[in-house]
Amino acid sequence: MAISFNGIGNNVRVPLTYIEFDNSGAVRGTPVMEWRVLLMGHPETGNTGDTLKPVLITSADQTAGLWGRGSQIASMARMALRNGNMLEMYCMAVPEDAAAVAAKGAVTLTGQCTVTGVVSLYIGGTRVRAKAVAGETLATTAARLAAAINADSTLPVIAVASADNAGLINLTCRWKGATGNALDVRLNYASEDVLPTGLRASISAMSGGAADPDMDQIIAALGDTWWKALVTPWVQKTERQQLEEWLDAQFGPMRQQECQTWGAYRGTLAESSTYGNGGNSQLVSIIGVGKSPSSPWDMAAAYGMRAAVSLATDPARPLQTLELTGIKAPAREDRWSLEERNVLLWDGIATYRVTEDGTVQIEREVTMYQQNSYDMADPSYLDVQTVATLGYWRYAVNARITQKFPRHKLADDGTQYGDGQAIVTPSVIRAELLALFRELELKGLVENADAFKEGLIVELNADDRNRLDVLAAPDLVNQFRIFAMLTRFVL
Repeated sequence: MAISFNGIGNNVRVPLTYIEFDNSGAVRGTPVMEWRVLLMGHPETGNTGDTLKPVLITSADQTAGLWGRGSQIASMARMALRNGNMLEMYCMAVPEDAAAVAAKGAVTLTGQCTVTGVVSLYIGGTRVRAKAVAGETLATTAARLAAAINADSTLPVIAVASADNAGLINLTCRWKGATGNALDVRLNYASEDVLPTGLRASISAMSGGAADPDMDQIIAALGDTWWKALVTPWVQKTERQQLEEWLDAQFGPMRQQECQTWGAYRGTLAESSTYGNGGNSQLVSIIGVGKSPSSPWDMAAAYGMRAAVSLATDPARPLQTLELTGIKAPAREDRWSLEERNVLLWDGIATYRVTEDGTVQIEREVTMYQQNSYDMADPSYLDVQTVATLGYWRYAVNARITQKFPRHKLADDGTQYGDGQAIVTPSVIRAELLALFRELELKGLVENADAFKEGLIVELNADDRNRLDVLAAPDLVNQFRIFAMLTRFVL
């Protein structure tokens, strides 16, 4: 028997003992896949912190200190950490476009308070309360409410009470760009909220924000790091399609660094349906915000982190019923019906459900993929688990082959090589893949091992004798989504 050494050559004559170590057989079982989550968002306007540089984040205060407590990226970090804190999480502040304009809105108080009470204003789902005193002027009440807004530096707006129009409070988003237009501002969300007697109020929705950042510079900043989950607040079609080109390249066989992207879209049912039908990426999942008071970027952060935590543990397990901690449900009358949510799921928009106590849960986490290259309906990448499981399959195969056969020679089946030789043949690799499949089957990721074995082809390449070609057809395990039963009862 001729043992094949890695570091001890046959030309050594100096005595005495030489012992080397080989770790190719040390690793047992399937590998643990490292997940890195990257959140992207704007800093506060005027902030001087570094931009376009991913930073490892371990606390929300760290993000606030870098880019401002009221910044978009700090809000996303706070929400993401509420939904999972055991994965590597990075944040990248993205500068505003040079032509960007900040979104603006307003709160207008009218009438006169006759009974002392509390004004409850919600900005992005966060409640701000200010006292209204019986008999005081509108200007006094407005100034007190504006001061209460500015006292909470985590809010995404700055408030200014008008000196010329009593009762008017102008709101300006803390960063510039179109995302600020989706910020929800409302009165009296909770059941106990009520305007003081005699006082009336109206809301001018946030609007006028314009110019999302340049996606090319964002993509360049992503570098060669393998990001497993990417959370973005910029989901308009142009920006999203630029990102999708990069995602497709990462998913391809030459890079093998699949990255799933998570976002949220606010719009009516018709707007959300149209938006969903305008996309077709298996690597992007956008959840419909509807009339939730929570901001889309916060919902995206909660959705992306909750999904990443679950998929990192088990890429095939469904996300349904997982809570989006910190996300506020729409008012009961504003929630999408079952029929409306079904429409969204057919149009590439992920949905949430609201429990009786108001908890927001993931309902179904579909991707935007709907059609193949011939524009025919194609459900092959409907659910995010498909990409996640395929990614783990590829990672497990790569890990097994590179760990066990890092510097091996390649020979035809039937070659009579000695024991201990660093040689593989097609049948050796085939046996290794079958063993790996069985291990993944035990982990609940694949099924139908006999069919996999029958269809597995491993052969030497006809043109390159240093290359082994494999055709494998793993049957991915599915998700238990729907239970249907016909009950024929008898009286």
